Amino acid sequence: MTHPTPDVGGARAELVDLCARGVDWRVDPARVLEDVSTARPAAVLVLFGALDGAPARTGSPAVARDLDVLLQRRSRTLGHHAGQIAFPGGRLEPSDAGPQEAALREAVEEVGLDASGVEVLGTLPPLPVPVSNHLVTPVPAWWTHPSEVAAVDHAETVDVFRVPVADLLDPDNRASVEHTRWGRTVRTPAFTVDGRLVWGFTGIVLSRMFDALGWAVPYDAHRIVQAR
Repeated sequence: MTHPTPDVGGARAELVDLCARGVDWRVDPARVLEDVSTARPAAVLVLFGALDGAPARTGSPAVARDLDVLLQRRSRTLGHHAGQIAFPGGRLEPSDAGPQEAALREAVEEVGLDASGVEVLGTLPPLPVPVSNHLVTPVPAWWTHPSEVAAVDHAETVDVFRVPVADLLDPDNRASVEHTRWGRTVRTPAFTVDGRLVWGFTGIVLSRMFDALGWAVPYDAHRIVQAR
């Protein structure tokens, strides 16, 4: 039996629906903030679109091969999450009306995208990041008119790239990272694509979103890779 090839535009509708119903992040006890009232609010832009370069090398029954997501690599000189791959984003400023505005503003500042070509689809529930005492709201968005992107401030970002979602979903590119927090060993989702390791907050958000969207493909969660 053959299945119809997924259309990249259908992913947008699925993301809109996800924003409406929300996501259960299934937060590990080690990620719970001791006092939420002291956490600093932040937001990240989870920007999907149609890849204008090479499509995914591998297929997935749930997503189009040209569906991609925008990521960046943080500078190794930063105090928190140094050198990690992340979504564009940052803390809410007093001038921001809310997480959506903050995520879009930070993305413009960090990677230089043209905000007029981005459609914000909604927000997802905030996720705690204990190591930096932030409460971060993921903001899914759709790239209606893709623009050139690059690292604007190399003190914060050193690389910007678009990753095919189907490559992230490939079971051969999925694994877990184990690390110790407060005396407990914690295992979180990870992705390894083109020599890049996506883990931590970004890995959790992508993995839980893919699960909730019905895009995920079974993989060996017991395959452990080293965080770097």
